[in-house]
Amino acid sequence: MTNYKIQDIEKSFDGRIVANLGNNDYVIKINDTEHKLKIISMNSNGIEFILNQQYHKAKYLEQSTNEMNIVIDNVPVTLNLHTHFDKIVYKNSGGGGSGATQKALKSQIPGKVVSISVGHGDSVKKGDVVCTLESMKMQVVVKAHKDGVVRNIKAKESGIVAKGDIIADIE
Repeated sequence: MTNYKIQDIEKSFDGRIVANLGNNDYVIKINDTEHKLKIISMNSNGIEFILNQQYHKAKYLEQSTNEMNIVIDNVPVTLNLHTHFDKIVYKNSGGGGSGATQKALKSQIPGKVVSISVGHGDSVKKGDVVCTLESMKMQVVVKAHKDGVVRNIKAKESGIVAKGDIIADIE
């Protein structure tokens, strides 16, 4: 679910992809209405698309974990992205679950390592930030999934990790 805020108008829309028709064609549902969406081009600067047979161009301005500022057809829009994104990444990297016996802290998203907050031999508590990744222009923190001592840091600053790659071992 994504909420949209257009300029100073506080209005939310529930938007989701209903069907991927292939060939960059999608059926999306905004509130209770279905729309046809065709993505023409997408890169790190923005996206060009046709929505209900009308051409639109969106330019990305800035993005954080839960908010993205874009300009669509010269209208500034703030997208409130998945507000539970950090919690999901934390849960799936072993935190908040049965992962207490697991020593490997794994990346749940592909991305570039922006910074590493711990060193070999450091003591960490469950929930402490181990590193920060950048994925799709969003910065996401990867947190320790349990209390322990950092061993065997595999991630390197400015390096790339794939989903499932071990970032570090916590014993």
